[in-house]
Amino acid sequence: MSKNNNNNIKVKDQEVDLSGIKQSTGVWLVKVPKYLSQQWSRSAEREVGKMNIGKKQGRTEVTFTLSKALSTLSAPGEKGETLQVPRDYPLTMTAVGAQNLVAFTQSQTDGLALEGVVVQRGECRPAATDNYMKLKKSLTAESIKPRRVTEQLEKAVTTVYKPVANHIVNVEHEKKRKSEGRMVRAERQLVLDMLFSAFEKHQYYNIKDLVDVTKQPVMYLKEIMREIGVYNTKGAHKSTWELRPEYSHYAQAAEEEEEEEEGGRTKKKKSSA
Repeated sequence: MSKNNNNNIKVKDQEVDLSGIKQSTGVWLVKVPKYLSQQWSRSAEREVGKMNIGKKQGRTEVTFTLSKALSTLSAPGEKGETLQVPRDYPLTMTAVGAQNLVAFTQSQTDGLALEGVVVQRGECRPAATDNYMKLKKSLTAESIKPRRVTEQLEKAVTTVYKPVANHIVNVEHEKKRKSEGRMVRAERQLVLDMLFSAFEKHQYYNIKDLVDVTKQPVMYLKEIMREIGVYNTKGAHKSTWELRPEYSHYAQAAEEEEEEEEGGRTKKKKSSA
């Protein structure tokens, strides 16, 4: 809250004019039970009850009497059952003291308006009657109920999303893990023989095909292939393995072919001479 030179105040970025009769209007700030304020908000009538101020043995007594139309309340969680709401409320009044309190109202047409200065504070408490104790018990039981409860279903629910016991990705991963777990490492030389035999048929293999050929665990197979092979990371044969030149019969065949071509060119030159 801030104040400017035009005798206005600003509350939440809204200006309120302090000039006018409402500056000198005194109001009471009264605390009421939650159920009572809810009854007031549900009422379609402007009048929700009456205040009675009287004197008794030289002391001022203040009571509030709730309108008869608001004296019943639907029981929480109970269909058709109603509870009796206390109608008589004595007010316990206290002084404001050194505090400076004001009351505002807000509407869509008039915006924020100053209603007056708080001159008295009070607390509205009902008498501890049987009706009030029954009402309080019902409201307390409702407030401590969990907002979410577990219900046992008698039949399958087909109108909403049903949870999956296990997703297909997890099933495939578990199947692959168990399959590899059953593979036993063979002797290194035996695996090398199987690999060389496979590469005599084809020049390029991906790791999955090599696993199928050798029936060896992936990590063990990759360890051997790093020693005798080359992994292609780009080009037409990306993500495949091939043997190093010193192990590959393809490289040897290429060298022999090149030598034959070189020899043919040499003989041709001699004949020309």
